[in-house]
Amino acid sequence: PTPKQIEGPSGQNLQLHFRSTLSLPLFTGGKVEGEQGSAVHVVLMDAVTGQVVTSGPESSIKLDIVVLEGDFNNENDDDWTEEEFESHVVKEREGKRPLLTGDLQVTLKEGVGTLGELTFTDNSSWIRSRKFRLGLKVASGYCEGIRIREAKTEAFTVKDHRGE
Repeated sequence: PTPKQIEGPSGQNLQLHFRSTLSLPLFTGGKVEGEQGSAVHVVLMDAVTGQVVTSGPESSIKLDIVVLEGDFNNENDDDWTEEEFESHVVKEREGKRPLLTGDLQVTLKEGVGTLGELTFTDNSSWIRSRKFRLGLKVASGYCEGIRIREAKTEAFTVKDHRGE
């Protein structure tokens, strides 16, 4: 039995989504960007209507960008919990610099946001799945008490810039 979706105040089922496909492969020290060097856009959607949420307090929240295990949610089941998401967040290796550097937050405007400069400092060969995903979640202090489902990208490999 699947847990009932937690609904927003007006019965909305709110979800964050990455609108862009990342340009792959990614290399350490290289900029994370969309295909053909385009910006990476993110949106807040109402899953019931499929529309972008352009008004209300949720449409201008701040989001945190995190790195996820590549094998997070392989089932393509779109109904994970906040706890499942948090348990797959990847931190840097011991003694290393933060795994992802740059603009680690994005602010939505009328339900749409654009990622700033982001760079991976380490490759993805050391974690079990050997792949990462980018994830998006609501920053603390915003939309307390409303469940907004996090976003994730496809799994991807990050290679050392030395061309291994």
